[in-house]
Amino acid sequence: MDRRTCLQHLSALGLLSLSSGWKLMDETLLKRPILSASEWLPAVGLGTWQTFDVGSNATERDPLKAVLKTLVERGGSVVDSSPMYGQSEKVVGDLSTEINVNNKLFIATKVWTTGEQEGIAQMNQSFNLLQRKTIDLMQIHNLVDWQTHLKTLRGWKEQGKVRYIGITHYTESAYNAMEQIMLREPLDFIQINYSLLSLKAQERLFPLAQEKKISVLVNQPFEEGALFHRVKGKVPPEWAEEFNCHSWGQFFLKFILSHPAVTCVIPGTSKPQHMLDNLSAGLGRLPSEKQREEMVKFINT
Repeated sequence: MDRRTCLQHLSALGLLSLSSGWKLMDETLLKRPILSASEWLPAVGLGTWQTFDVGSNATERDPLKAVLKTLVERGGSVVDSSPMYGQSEKVVGDLSTEINVNNKLFIATKVWTTGEQEGIAQMNQSFNLLQRKTIDLMQIHNLVDWQTHLKTLRGWKEQGKVRYIGITHYTESAYNAMEQIMLREPLDFIQINYSLLSLKAQERLFPLAQEKKISVLVNQPFEEGALFHRVKGKVPPEWAEEFNCHSWGQFFLKFILSHPAVTCVIPGTSKPQHMLDNLSAGLGRLPSEKQREEMVKFINT
């Protein structure tokens, strides 16, 4: 069963409506605390890599407006972008302003260049593109020239130009470097890959993040679609109903959210029905530790 078929089944069950506006179950979206502050974040957000890298054509942009509208209307706020993602920052800024939700978003973006002045110029450009006077979270993308940019970001945080600072990566080869930075430097966030097929982050990075009160954003939750390919033609196991799971997307995301170190997962999508399905992962029960083990076995057999 593919994702589209799963969503049709959800509609039949009355868990969402595909015709007269999107409807979630009457529950509140899970929130998790930002560990360095007294603020809570919705645990399901939106990544913009590839999906928001579009032009000005209404055919391309209108579905993305619906994605942002669905995110906000159903209790979400976190949107993650980067200068690396082509036109994504500009599209997020344009569309969120157009539909009047920009001020309701928790905007996370990144600096992805070398050199102090180059970093400052790139980050200021991000402010302009995202149409923001304050960026909620500025991250150093893939640790590029992190020492230089971290110095700038500390100053900007003190000035209130950015609210939180962090570092990101998406490969296990960077984990040792991330660990050393986390041990030495005060950070608000890390962003890292984690999924049913990539579990290494839970060995050392997640416990360290909890110890150091560093919040965690999770990228690549679907392994760029590899998880959906792995279960093609299958339906979620019946026991997934025990933690209110009704689709494969929810299965993959609920596994991630059930780790206590995870603050927010940021799957990317350009489809409002997928945005709604992703948000549904933050509703209802989450898997127990025993169920998490069963989920790993199920996907890897």
